[in-house]
Amino acid sequence: MAGGDALATGFIKSPLSQKRLTQDSVELYCEAIGNPIPEIQWWFEGNEPNETYAQLWDGARQDRVKINATYNLHSTSTIYIANLTSDDSGMYECRASNDPDRNHLSKSPKVKWIRSQANVFVIERPQVKTDVTDASGKLHLTCNMSTPYADIKGHEWMHGGKILQTDAESSAFTSYIIEGKMEEHSGIYECVYKTDPVIKAQVNISVPPQVMAYKKSEHGNEGDTGVLTCKNPSFPPVSSWIWYKNGQEVRAVPIINGSGRYIIKSSGNKTELRILKLNIEEDAGDYHCNATNSYGMGGATVNLRVRSRLAALWPFLGIVAEVLVLVTIIFIYEKRRKPDEVLDDDDGGSAPLKSNATNHKDKNVRQRNAN
Repeated sequence: MAGGDALATGFIKSPLSQKRLTQDSVELYCEAIGNPIPEIQWWFEGNEPNETYAQLWDGARQDRVKINATYNLHSTSTIYIANLTSDDSGMYECRASNDPDRNHLSKSPKVKWIRSQANVFVIERPQVKTDVTDASGKLHLTCNMSTPYADIKGHEWMHGGKILQTDAESSAFTSYIIEGKMEEHSGIYECVYKTDPVIKAQVNISVPPQVMAYKKSEHGNEGDTGVLTCKNPSFPPVSSWIWYKNGQEVRAVPIINGSGRYIIKSSGNKTELRILKLNIEEDAGDYHCNATNSYGMGGATVNLRVRSRLAALWPFLGIVAEVLVLVTIIFIYEKRRKPDEVLDDDDGGSAPLKSNATNHKDKNVRQRNAN
């Protein structure tokens, strides 16, 4: 690199040497600065005696090589190689230059390409034999490396990204026990050998679809859209879904997506049946979602109940009826009670008259006696 030059180019980050297994992938990263912004190229030299450096391009090696580069404030480039083979072992070189004549066919650049190297070691992947046995209500998962690796520092068992078991044994054989049935614990399990690089193998617990309905009973209002949903939490994923409805006939009739008022949306382990403009007489009943994978079939049933549009008004109408009955009872009670109250008022008013009449009679008697 030319020191103190306005065109000077330098590396900010250089690629790092790595170990990988065959069938794995590798990614190397390079970052450079300069003014103007430098160009980055990738070159490779294999381990064969007569092999020399050759430039790598995006799409090389039967499209297993992917190169991404950005040129903003400085240059960054990443080379990614998929499905590694032993022929991918060798020296990878990141070259950077911002000399205007860097790619000229006859002129030599004033500033040479600067280089940063990383060695990639691709090791033949050992074979790991896996097995699953079901005995006495327990699942025995095993991994056995048929070609023992030189330095095993332990094992891990993983499922869904979580570590289930770990040890520090150096054996080529490792096992994991699960309490329960296969249908309850299906999925992808991994046995991990603590080596450099890490060796992993998959142990699959595979079962027919264990289909479940989101709701065993669904309700919908007449004229609205009914939605019925089923899912499959087991492994392997569902390859095909079929919906059908039990009618009055003995045989069930499959529902075709897009026919009539039916719309079916299925994606992987989930399926959804939509019924447009629900009809009480035609749409109420049992619907079956049937799933198929490479290990068999499974299904679930959803009962659909369709309510009249007036169903939502029944509680309100019931309250109104109760109020009307209560008002009627009060009205009748008041109407019967008022005549009695009028009679009581008349009696109360006549009492003084009787008392006055008695007083006048007594007064006349006294007057006669006086005479």
